[in-house]
Amino acid sequence: MVFSGYVVSNLAFVFAAIYLFRISVNILKDTEASFRASVMFCFNPASIFYSSIYSESLYALFSIGGLYHLLSGASNVAVLWFALSGCARSNGILNAGYICFQTMHRAYEAFYLKKRVCLSVQVLVTGFLRCVCICLPFVAFQAYGYYNICHGHKLDELRPWCKGKVPLLYNFIQSHYWGVGFLRYFQFKQLPNFLLASPILSLAVCSVVSYMKTRPELFISLGFQATEKEKSSSARLYSLKDELEPDVITSSNIGIRDLRHRKLNKKKDVTITSAAAKSNSPETSGYFSADVFPFVVHLGLMTATAFFIMHVQVATRFLSASPSLYWFASHLIASPRHRKWEYLIWSYCAAYILLGTLLFSNFYPFT
Repeated sequence: MVFSGYVVSNLAFVFAAIYLFRISVNILKDTEASFRASVMFCFNPASIFYSSIYSESLYALFSIGGLYHLLSGASNVAVLWFALSGCARSNGILNAGYICFQTMHRAYEAFYLKKRVCLSVQVLVTGFLRCVCICLPFVAFQAYGYYNICHGHKLDELRPWCKGKVPLLYNFIQSHYWGVGFLRYFQFKQLPNFLLASPILSLAVCSVVSYMKTRPELFISLGFQATEKEKSSSARLYSLKDELEPDVITSSNIGIRDLRHRKLNKKKDVTITSAAAKSNSPETSGYFSADVFPFVVHLGLMTATAFFIMHVQVATRFLSASPSLYWFASHLIASPRHRKWEYLIWSYCAAYILLGTLLFSNFYPFT
């Protein structure tokens, strides 16, 4: 049984790395940067949890795998994977944010740009149902806890959380027994834990701030000011492309499409070429492309949650499945101006792998 747990955890870790490489190629359009990001994920500071009998590998596999299917246009399959990530860890519910982002942009395009009210309503209803499906595992666990602990007991025998308007077992346990809550961990005695989490938090904050400074228009507009080329990219987070087109594309359809493209006049080709050159500039490509924006927002929300609400030392493990973290680190390592970061990042990973292995295997608190 123990051996089976190790096999499942490590296999999930390997497949999560493969999926990360695939979505990195899709987003960054750079094979080398994608490979660097995947290698860094394999040696991430919390990798001891990925190679042990722990739920982190399964959560990473289902979350990153779900993102791969979402970016490939298989939104319903992605919802299933996101729901499974919620079965592995409760924070899998946050993956519904990607569906919300996609739904918001698709509804805008359908209603304001295409003037199709029925399509916009369909997009909103579909997005809502997908979010509900992702949240089902979390809700099912709360219902299971309520049925076993609260149902059939007298009022004076009920635990405090059973009497709440929304009885949440998970929130009660974290708040009552673990002291989780907004700013409740801000105590002088917890300073060592803040220091332990400071490297991953610093890297996450730098990645968000760097992206914000480079693409402020995306943060101000929630991604609506992305260029048309970026919105119609293969990532499919902005466009209605897979809502309007069939999922299966035949070779004849591809041939017809190619013939249509060949009929474009030279003037239009020049315009498209210049627009593409502009959108592929260093400021708008790679890590700073519009496709990365929802990942950066997701990472920012998780970082704020880890710092202000959770036990802060958990941040090393909590943020370890965020793709944008590795994309930013890969960007720093490849930049000639930030050569020192390569040494710092790899030293940090190596030190935490060693420290985590020693502490975790001997039942000492690590993250």
